[in-house]
Amino acid sequence: MTLKQNLGQKIQKLRKTRKITQEQLAEKVGIDPKSISRIELGSNYPTPETLSAVASALNVEVYELFVFNNISYDKMKEEIINALDSEKNILRLYRYLKFEE
Repeated sequence: MTLKQNLGQKIQKLRKTRKITQEQLAEKVGIDPKSISRIELGSNYPTPETLSAVASALNVEVYELFVFNNISYDKMKEEIINALDSEKNILRLYRYLKFEE
């Protein structure tokens, strides 16, 4: 299972545990419900901003979205690094991390 799929399943599990529909989560996050569906299916990675908004809407810290029982932290780290395939994404994540401190 890929990082995208694990992340999507984790978001879906948290959303359902909180009894929130995809439409409600999308409204809280400020994106289209189809985007939530694609994220949960593991088709798309959320942007850092969307990821932060999803975590906030689900009342968890961002890192908690990446805590999976079936993937090692080393594998998770490797997949996250591989996902940062452009300087733009790296800069976004860096800015996000610097302003969250």
